[in-house]
Amino acid sequence: MSASAIFVLDLKGKVLICRNYKGDVNMAEIDHFLPLLMQQEEEGLLCPVLSHGNVHFMWIKHSNLYLVATTNKNSNASLVYSFLYKIVEVFTEYFKELEEESIQDNFVVVYELLDELMDFGFPQTTDSKILQEYITQEGTKLEVAKSKVPTTVTNAVSWRSEGIKYKKNEVFIDVIESINVLVNANGSVMSSDIVGSIKLKTMLSGMPELRLGLNDRVLFALTGRDKGKTVVMEDVKFHQCVRLSRFDSDRTISFIPPDGESELMSYRINTHVKPLIWIESVIEKFSHSRVEIMVKAKGQFKKQSVANNVEVRVPVPSDADSPKFKTSTGTAKYVPEKNMVVWTIKSFPGGKEFLMRAHFGLPSVENNELEGKPPITVKFEIPYFTVSGIQVRYMKIIEKSGYQALPWVRYITQSGDYQLRTNV
Repeated sequence: MSASAIFVLDLKGKVLICRNYKGDVNMAEIDHFLPLLMQQEEEGLLCPVLSHGNVHFMWIKHSNLYLVATTNKNSNASLVYSFLYKIVEVFTEYFKELEEESIQDNFVVVYELLDELMDFGFPQTTDSKILQEYITQEGTKLEVAKSKVPTTVTNAVSWRSEGIKYKKNEVFIDVIESINVLVNANGSVMSSDIVGSIKLKTMLSGMPELRLGLNDRVLFALTGRDKGKTVVMEDVKFHQCVRLSRFDSDRTISFIPPDGESELMSYRINTHVKPLIWIESVIEKFSHSRVEIMVKAKGQFKKQSVANNVEVRVPVPSDADSPKFKTSTGTAKYVPEKNMVVWTIKSFPGGKEFLMRAHFGLPSVENNELEGKPPITVKFEIPYFTVSGIQVRYMKIIEKSGYQALPWVRYITQSGDYQLRTNV
């Protein structure tokens, strides 16, 4: 990877804190970063990698900060960016909010973290739970007995501490799927896919080994079982605890879990998805007079399922005023700063249809600015339901003390990038 140094800058380009890992890039090179960035912004050519001579700046912006890694080698850019986002994640775990003030208030802890996160340009311990065992925000006390590094850092299982004990041993498994759908103005689905993740909340004593079984089509083909519904998962990414060699050989997801909450895996299913909430809209614009909007929402999922906290966001012209609404259920609200109507339905049963009408006045003077045609977007969450049909077939928990543990499974489907284009 080889990042030579990491800098945290404010929005004016002033260095708040930095760490030089390799010493092969002049630290004064960072002075060229903000002028380069502003020049590219003016030209409309903003790029995630900026170069000055043979020095490259890889940067991300978070809140009112720039996090910048410098290098003069042909480094693995994707790994550097993963590391920068990991820094944001770790700092947020420590300081709740990562912004200029939290860096200034915690200089000592930030320096300690930068020392542990990376060594000679290569990522080291990046798990915030493990870091919190020996880098604390309390005042440091010189006690020889407590000065040794936790075994987790040098352990083969660096993501889990030894000696964890719970009175009640349980594992909570959340299978969360987000649906991305793009529907054109004629009502045809142009693109759709499912992005899923399996999240764990582990409350287990000792060093248990877990084995998770899914209705994976490749596994069923390997074992000669073709019964029941199966899914084909693509772009599968695992937490570092999963034994990849075991998964490659027999598709078994075997691992020693981190304690507490973690994301075990994420996946994508590239399939044609029928929009779960179908929207039909008629938007009539009468020049210099008014806009009439009629939106019909229909639940295209099983009758026994219910979508919660549904939000249908309908764009309206920026010069619209005097809103009037009529809904068959839920509430409609005009959000002028975003030029949209938000129709909120707390509970939306499958197979039901609801209607919303809106009336807006338009000024008598024509707005000369050309406006785009933003799509209608929908937000929702359906518990106890997955679109892909993915299932947790079993969860085996093996621990040398032989205790019994309960696995709990919950399925949730939610909207991802869910857009329906309109004619007006």
